[in-house]
Amino acid sequence: MLSLEQVSTQIAGVAVLRGVSCQLEPGSTVAVVGRNGAGKTTLLRLIMGLRPGHQGRVLLDGQDLAAVPARLRARLGIGYAPEDRVMFPSFSVEENLRFPCEVIGLSRQAVNARLEQTLDIIAELKPMLARSGAALSGGQGKMAAFGRAVMVGARMVLLDEPFQGLAPVLAQQYSASLRRLHQSRPELCIVITESNRSLLGDLPSQTLVLERGELHRGDAAAAALH
Repeated sequence: MLSLEQVSTQIAGVAVLRGVSCQLEPGSTVAVVGRNGAGKTTLLRLIMGLRPGHQGRVLLDGQDLAAVPARLRARLGIGYAPEDRVMFPSFSVEENLRFPCEVIGLSRQAVNARLEQTLDIIAELKPMLARSGAALSGGQGKMAAFGRAVMVGARMVLLDEPFQGLAPVLAQQYSASLRRLHQSRPELCIVITESNRSLLGDLPSQTLVLERGELHRGDAAAAALH
């Protein structure tokens, strides 16, 4: 379980998160909904250690992540797909998928097993494996970044605005892959940020709303944004 306890942070002197507290449970699919600029990306970056200097605590199974550098957080089983994808252009898609697992020291056999499982979950990646990371469309890049997060995310997968800019067909494929991920790994915690709650359908088991840096609960609060 990942817990945030009274987490606050600023960017250029402006408060982005204000006393955010929540618990992200194993087996849950959590939607974090908010307008553009509400702090959704900042929240995920903070969990990944990419937003230093915050107040409050981020705990994973009771361990304070303040002592864990950003470069080591993937070793805790947290996969992260940023909004801008950040694929290595000189790597093939397969190399992009394998890379984080290799960095954290998994054996080749373990990486092969994770790749096979990931391709079962996100079948659309199979014809892309040999392609360069630079040759992907925006939507294909989103799918590849999703796969990379699944590869390393043994405990949590954090997806930042995954549906933004996706064509309807790709959005349907992405949703189907999310359902397969939950079915095949029911112990996993999946966190999805989105500005439009309706794009997520019935995927989330819990909805959290970020508004003016504060966290609220429930679909009613999400509906009030639109």
